[in-house]
Amino acid sequence: MNQIISFVVLALAIPAGFILKHLTKEEINIGRNYFMILWISGLFLAFCFLFFEFSDEVLKKTIIFSLLFISIVSYISWR
Repeated sequence: MNQIISFVVLALAIPAGFILKHLTKEEINIGRNYFMILWISGLFLAFCFLFFEFSDEVLKKTIIFSLLFISIVSYISWR
């Protein structure tokens, strides 16, 4: 059940990215490079955290899903 909720929240990153893109058009044009950096670094860190050992698996999943959420929002805003 927790996995389903996690994927639903991760899927909500898509509309959040489009809303952010729609509401902040001028700011996105200025900070386009920063969104690309956020997108690439978020994906890289999420991939790296897959291989780190944590004593708490919930913490590991929370970090990975948070980084993926940030990556999706920043990719949609960047594109």
